[in-house]
Amino acid sequence: MIIRTLVALALAALAASACTTASAAELPTHVAIRIHYSHFDQTKIDVPMGVPVTFTLINDDPIDHEWLIGDDAFHARHRAGTEAVHGDRPNEISLPPFSVRTTTLTFERPGALTFICHFPQHEAYGMVGVVMVRP
Repeated sequence: MIIRTLVALALAALAASACTTASAAELPTHVAIRIHYSHFDQTKIDVPMGVPVTFTLINDDPIDHEWLIGDDAFHARHRAGTEAVHGDRPNEISLPPFSVRTTTLTFERPGALTFICHFPQHEAYGMVGVVMVRP
């Protein structure tokens, strides 16, 4: 009886891990985010952990925007706005008017990361989204 219970628990754990792997494999590895009227067209995105994910950012507005992705501490630093242009870091993208930029990130830990445009009043206006990294 104990052996049957242990085997059943082991099979259930194996099935659960197979389901988790299958669902993570189905998550996108390419995401397009369009900016129009100072809003991101996607604000909740699930991506897989440990796999390169390419983001194509399309600014359809006649003004500059930025796409900065990170944790709360990262965004606290950027709210001060000490950098006018980003471009050397894959998680800090500057988007001139009517431009397209592509960046690729590999997320090593599961959890939520926020993407924000930190230009004056853009965050308050709603230029905020969340990337949920799934194992």
